[in-house]
Amino acid sequence: MTEKCGVVGVSLDEREAVRPLYYALYALQHRGQESAGIVTHDGFQQHSHVEMGLVGDAFDEDDLARLAGSAGIGHVRYPTAGSVDKGCAQPFSVSFKSGSLGLSHNGNLVNADEIRDELAGFGHAFTSDGDTEVIAHDLARNLLEADLIRAVKRTMSRIHGSYALTICHDDTVLGVRDPRGNRPLCIGKLDDGYAIASESAAIDTLDGTLVRDVEPGELVVLEPDGSGFDSYQLVETEETAHCFFEHVYFARPDSVIDGHLVYEARRELGRRLWAESGVETDVVMPVPDSGRAFASGYAEAASETTAAGAPREEGQTGPEFAEGLMKNRYVGRTFIMPTQGERERAVRLKLNPIKSTVENKTVTLIDDSIVRGTTSTQLVDLLKDCGAKEVHLRIGAPPIVAPCYMGIDMATREELIASDKSVPEIAETIGADSVSYLSTNTVAEALETARDDLCLGCVTGEYPYDIEGEETDRNVTRPTIDSGIEADD
Repeated sequence: MTEKCGVVGVSLDEREAVRPLYYALYALQHRGQESAGIVTHDGFQQHSHVEMGLVGDAFDEDDLARLAGSAGIGHVRYPTAGSVDKGCAQPFSVSFKSGSLGLSHNGNLVNADEIRDELAGFGHAFTSDGDTEVIAHDLARNLLEADLIRAVKRTMSRIHGSYALTICHDDTVLGVRDPRGNRPLCIGKLDDGYAIASESAAIDTLDGTLVRDVEPGELVVLEPDGSGFDSYQLVETEETAHCFFEHVYFARPDSVIDGHLVYEARRELGRRLWAESGVETDVVMPVPDSGRAFASGYAEAASETTAAGAPREEGQTGPEFAEGLMKNRYVGRTFIMPTQGERERAVRLKLNPIKSTVENKTVTLIDDSIVRGTTSTQLVDLLKDCGAKEVHLRIGAPPIVAPCYMGIDMATREELIASDKSVPEIAETIGADSVSYLSTNTVAEALETARDDLCLGCVTGEYPYDIEGEETDRNVTRPTIDSGIEADD
């Protein structure tokens, strides 16, 4: 019921928080293009501005000037469910008896409807159909009866699913990560305070230093004067469910996610892609931009060994690494276009082949994933129209066979090309001379993470959360609330 988004929170000594929040949202723009918003608190009252569109369109100088205070949170939204309108734009704000609350959410709850119905029965009035408002209402209700830490813990005991939250309770900024750590969240040290953000690239943009990831099940509370932060491990779990797709596609390559630099992770996936399914061609080229690091690793490995796995002899070279598709950077990411028609149109607007790179050559095209197959089909057509003799498609992830319920728009099974087709059938449908994917075990090995500690639901159909209507072989026992602070105290 919510979305794949970017969240940020900052708490500074005296400086206004709005500019760092604004710059951080720019750094997270790739995580959402539908709306942007900032909530700040000046010690006396809360200020909010949310608007549809990109960060640069959502704010002007007057908007920023009104967002006073040295503490605040921000959000960029990419909807996978819920309305695509201002009513679901975040941060979500509410004022109540115990103060004011702003909340930004990245992820997706699996029991939002259940909690919404319960809260509605208590008289809570909802203004949107997203689950972020459900979290905010539940937390506000708990804050009427408990202190901040216990209130958060009570809410964590009730909501289930994927969430990385930044919260502004009056002038106190908090970060919360769900017990399985499905969505990324990290802490950064700034010159005059601290920040919490979806990705470390946002910390870098603020000239900050990455401190560490927020642990699964952890609550981080930033000091209002920016002097430090307190940590509370509120929920314990034996297994995590880090989203592997963050490393494959969504995160910026210069971000560090759960201890791994995304760029190097993608290069390693590319190297393993060559080892598993390399094919000798004239040219290796990426689908920009997310395929670039995969292609770099693939081409590097190809320069060292043959497709059969033997070391290359002296003077023997592998395929040439070349940029064969030029990107129009004024067109948004096709993957997060809301409708199929827009996705199809955007592919042609977005990518144009360099004829001299592909004409009369055999080509290996490297991409991060195939979802519906629309983009891949059009790219193969483009390259063959430009004279490529063969086009082989290599994918730095396993086939996507099932929907994502954790906040990435993987569409329905009927729309997923791999849900009912074999790999040779996919190649025939796309028009490629061959297609090959990475295995799930190889992905886990490349990320140096146990397979059971990754969320691989979209490529296995086995989910780390109890999804209504889905079967799973994963252990979906709900994590235990740490006994140090009882949830119902």
